[in-house]
Amino acid sequence: MYRTYLVQFFKFLLFLSLGLGILYLVYRKQSNAFQDDCAAKGIPLENCSLAQKVMDDFGGANYFWIVMVLLVFVLSNVSRSLRLNMLLRQLGARPRLINTFLTTILGYLANLGLPRIGEVVRAASLAQYEKIPVEKVMGTIVADRIMDVVCIFIVTGLALTLEAGPLWGFLKNLGDKMGGAGTVLLLLGGGATVFAALAYLFRKPLGRSRLALRIKSLAIGFWQGINTVRSLERPGLFIFHTVSIWVAYFLITYLCFLAFEPTSHLSWRAALTVFVFGAWGVTAPSPGGMGTFHFMAQTALAIYGVSGEDGFSWANISFFSVNIGCNVLVGLAALVLLPIINRNYRPTPVSV
Repeated sequence: MYRTYLVQFFKFLLFLSLGLGILYLVYRKQSNAFQDDCAAKGIPLENCSLAQKVMDDFGGANYFWIVMVLLVFVLSNVSRSLRLNMLLRQLGARPRLINTFLTTILGYLANLGLPRIGEVVRAASLAQYEKIPVEKVMGTIVADRIMDVVCIFIVTGLALTLEAGPLWGFLKNLGDKMGGAGTVLLLLGGGATVFAALAYLFRKPLGRSRLALRIKSLAIGFWQGINTVRSLERPGLFIFHTVSIWVAYFLITYLCFLAFEPTSHLSWRAALTVFVFGAWGVTAPSPGGMGTFHFMAQTALAIYGVSGEDGFSWANISFFSVNIGCNVLVGLAALVLLPIINRNYRPTPVSV
């Protein structure tokens, strides 16, 4: 048991170090650029601290919109909880909405300590309070997450379609720095061709590898998750809650735009692009996407003319509003409330 705790502790340190390391690199690069800009304008370097600017920007944020972020966050997780309950009812379980909601938030809190552990905490907590076999809860959470994978690809495609011009301009500029847009496309195309050729030539040994078997298992789980949704009594309602969740996530980004003066003028399409970049940043194995979210969000904001230092400030306002204002505060409330509201609750156990 102590060995398990030790392994988890070292995993926590590893992922935290990864997140802090990336965040430091982003900060150092932007801090140097900020000081170079100050020097060009004749501003003394002692008045050009990026850390002080970020703190000042936090203080100057419009906290009405930050409170709206918290409200939308709560509403999105009501939809997420209702969606999970629909899957659990397929197994004969009838969990209370409040338990599903609070254990979902508790999972977010756990993810800040150790990425991906939140799903295990969420499943174990709900199984404990609702007397449902933990493996059944875990199975429904997998199906729940599969829909999120589908959604992130859909919103990415939507952003690429609606903002093709700015995104192509961004890729062209990136290509120019690397020797031309044609070079980037050639590298991508050539790399894909070589990869496909090698995969075909070594398809038999690769097919027996642990990685291939893992991919095959994930593909089967993905298909099973899709079939689970198709077999629901009201699949339309499930899709409605799915759309609600992702619209709410997008709104959180847009509301954070409104909370910060340098981004308050940007359009909803710009918010969609930043949302997509940030969403991919959060998928990295660091606490809450620390560092990777900052880099991706700052990169996306630069497409729309937001300076690097303002982009870094916005990324911090958004990151800490969601992770501290939402995940930590609401998560701690869930940790306190769960044993209280279930003190006299006696659910009907679900058979294995």
